[in-house]
Amino acid sequence: MSWWAFVGVVMVAYLVPGPDFLVILRSATRGVRPGVAAALGAQAGLCLHVALAVAGLSVVLARHPDLLTTVRVLGGLYLLYLGGRLVLPTLRRAPEQQRRAPADPPASVRSSFVQALATNVLNPKAVLFFAAVLPQFVSAGDVPVWTQVAVLGAVDVLLGLVAWTVVVLLGLRLAALLRRERVRRAWDRTTGLALGGLGAGLLVAHD
Repeated sequence: MSWWAFVGVVMVAYLVPGPDFLVILRSATRGVRPGVAAALGAQAGLCLHVALAVAGLSVVLARHPDLLTTVRVLGGLYLLYLGGRLVLPTLRRAPEQQRRAPADPPASVRSSFVQALATNVLNPKAVLFFAAVLPQFVSAGDVPVWTQVAVLGAVDVLLGLVAWTVVVLLGLRLAALLRRERVRRAWDRTTGLALGGLGAGLLVAHD
């Protein structure tokens, strides 16, 4: 097995902006603790996917379109919900209220964790990764398949912690810029539209 190839595939999957990337980056702009909580939430969701893959359930989900469609639709609706929560407040506030509004409401560590957890668990691409991509790195031999999947999954989780650390640090750097009202509103709208676009993409996608 080519470990370098596996590491390369996993890191590309992490660093290409997706739902997890956006949710963690957004949380990190609101503080270290929310950012870290979001990163841990995403990896907790990934641990669930690893457990499903070890049990062989990821393959079952991938081979049954109805089940995968349910995950896809729920994931799409949840991303639309998160996107709407960011965009709508920027449209409803009057100019006077915007000037008086705080730079950003305090973020709940718990809500950051739960949002990232739900985003990852309801991401059908994560299911397909463990059902279709990860098995390509499993080799026949004396080591049981489930053990190899568990080890590969653990490596995936650890690499994700490294990748999300970079994203959290980036979010903390962006926080200074977001203290400016216009930048903050533009950021909320851009992030919300990106999440909503990803959600809409899941809803119209075909299995």
